[in-house]
Amino acid sequence: MEPMQQHPSRSAPSEHRWPVVIALLVTLGLYAALPSAFLGVERFAVVVIGLALLVPLVIVNPHRLTRQSPWSRALAVTLAVGLVAANQLTLVLLIVQLLNAHSQDAPGLLRAALQVWVANVIGFAALYWELDRGGPVLRTMAARDELPPADFRFPQDEDDDAVAEVAARSSVVRDWTPRFVDYLYSSLSNSMAFSATDAMPLSPRFKLLMGLQAFGCFLILALVIARSVNILG
Repeated sequence: MEPMQQHPSRSAPSEHRWPVVIALLVTLGLYAALPSAFLGVERFAVVVIGLALLVPLVIVNPHRLTRQSPWSRALAVTLAVGLVAANQLTLVLLIVQLLNAHSQDAPGLLRAALQVWVANVIGFAALYWELDRGGPVLRTMAARDELPPADFRFPQDEDDDAVAEVAARSSVVRDWTPRFVDYLYSSLSNSMAFSATDAMPLSPRFKLLMGLQAFGCFLILALVIARSVNILG
């Protein structure tokens, strides 16, 4: 598979592969470390399938994201969707156990709740990163007028008319496009504030995804607080 040729009008370099790889490995590690009493051998299925999908993607783009084919694109989106779906199922199981657990089960469940929450943040960040504006390869390699409509509006997308030191980082001046860290921050802030605080969702699918993420994180927080109060009481 030949690397894509960057459009002459684009000046920003392609995105590094390893930040998202490290984040996904952290997520899979969190699944492997879940307490056995909470989730049995099923958690290792998530780890094995995740690694099986991730390895070919690293082989295709080991350093920078410059290559893309229909199968690699489908594989990348499948990995992100699969992690989010697996985490939603795990979240349902966590909620059921938090509602029915005895006090002796509480420490393990509270630890599992933290692990599921962190995995949820990374999983949604990876999904936003893969879907917005055609994905990480297209965002930096294609001409801007060839990009699909944006799902997120970041502050940099509208800062070109600000003071010089702010405009210097804008999409217009610097040819800026969001990287994984931008989606990770947006996912983290949505998980803590239960609303968009940095990037504003523009498309219905991203509004639904952000709503689902915020609702799940709210349930985790509410039930963990309730369980903690019960333990202390």
